[in-house]
Amino acid sequence: MEFSNEAIGDDPLLQELINGDKKAFTTVYFKYSAQLYSNILRLTKCEETSKEILQELFLKIWENRRQIDVSKSFRSYLFIIAQNLVYDYFRKAARDKKLGDYIVSSAALYYSHSEETVIYDESLQHINQAINQLSPVRKQVFILCKMEGKSYEEIAALMKISPSTISDHIVKANRAIKKYLQIHGDLAVSLLIWTLLSDI
Repeated sequence: MEFSNEAIGDDPLLQELINGDKKAFTTVYFKYSAQLYSNILRLTKCEETSKEILQELFLKIWENRRQIDVSKSFRSYLFIIAQNLVYDYFRKAARDKKLGDYIVSSAALYYSHSEETVIYDESLQHINQAINQLSPVRKQVFILCKMEGKSYEEIAALMKISPSTISDHIVKANRAIKKYLQIHGDLAVSLLIWTLLSDI
């Protein structure tokens, strides 16, 4: 998402919003909602989700209006809230085994520009390659746990091995994947995306 660093500390509209003026809030909504929605949609790739995030964003603006710092850029303030809400969306989706594959394949949270998306795609390829270089059993354990959201007990019953062995495989898989990412590609980008996977 991109916004200018324009400061509106002396903007009476913003002060009216802080004071609880609903007309000012409506004006702020129509002033910024289109650009915010466009940026959120580019990240989530889902119109319904983007509308929900936008609604939640402005609800937070209204509820926390007295915390707005008029000496700082209001656009930047909106950017921070939008970024946090989108990040929360991806984290929640990553915990849902039905959406796990979607997160792995399309979570371009920090990369909204076309050239940055190319970097993201390359990093995603490195992550997939890192997973593929695991041994067959370890790869299966990793996918069942991280991608499909199964518990250690469920995997143990499915694969006929102990939960402690499952835990050992996950620890070693994480270590191997992180090491692979340290050697290949843009480390900062790859590890940032890997954080999403590690928290699943």
